[in-house]
Amino acid sequence: MNVISKRTLVKFYEEHAQAKIALEVWHSDARKAEWKTPDDIKKVYASASFLRDNRVVFNIKGNDYRLIVHIDYLRKIVRVKFIGTHAQYDKIKAEEI
Repeated sequence: MNVISKRTLVKFYEEHAQAKIALEVWHSDARKAEWKTPDDIKKVYASASFLRDNRVVFNIKGNDYRLIVHIDYLRKIVRVKFIGTHAQYDKIKAEEI
């Protein structure tokens, strides 16, 4: 999958250093993945949550952080929409961000 944009992840873990390893692992996994359906994601990320409009919420570092992405399965594109702490996630509308 083509992940857009790693820069967003890097900016986040520059401020939250404890998230760096988990985000790097997620990014590496996503780049190697060939997700065609949500079931493909669930096989690897059992705790992933699926929202409308092909949005997926990943729990990062034991649910300390939340990552929201939009996935275009046909084009093999994963767009990072949000990365934040659990508290920050609770303040947003995940389906609208």
